[in-house]
This record gives sequence, C-alpha cells and structure tokens, in this order.
Amino acid sequence: MVKKVIPLVADADAVVTPSSGNVFTDLGFDPGEAAVMGLRADLIARLRVLVQAEGWTQAQAAERFGIAQSRVSDLLRGKWEKFSLDMLITLAARAGRKIELAVA
Repeated sequence: MVKKVIPLVADADAVVTPSSGNVFTDLGFDPGEAAVMGLRADLIARLRVLVQAEGWTQAQAAERFGIAQSRVSDLLRGKWEKFSLDMLITLAARAGRKIELAVA
C-alpha cells in the first residue's frame, strides 16, 4: 500500500506563540487552577500507562485502586474532570507509587 503524502501549507498570516509549558495556562486559566489541572492530567496519564503496563483488566485495576470498575473506565478514557487531585494521588498511592511534589 502506497501512502500519499500531502504537504502542509503554512498560513503566511499565522502567528506562533511559544507555550508557557502548561496548556491550561496557555488557554487562559488562572495560574493556580492551571497548575492543578496540569497535575491532574499528568496523573491520569501516568495511571493509564500503569494499568496498561501491568496488563490489568479494568476489574483488576478497580480492585487494586479500591474503586468501582466504572471509575476505572473513566480513568482509562482520560476523563480527568471526574477526578480530584486528591483522589488521583490516593489511587497512585494505592497502586504502590511514591508521590512527590516539587515546587520550582
């Protein structure tokens, strides 16, 4: 099968703005709220990778995390708005992960 490559055409009027390092800050959220949202998104991604790396079924992950299988489904689908930062830290700790917070 031959793939057709379509060249990208740059918009001459486009302006590229460098990222601050936090997409939520870039979207205009308050710096404090953006920091929490960024941490939540990162923890969700790490927990999803953990479940996949361990080869856990949703039922096994639910047992390990101490939550319902439906909540694991939300976690694996990246529905970070359904999880507080506290809950995500708790889930990571229940999975045996060490949690560290660094302020730079």
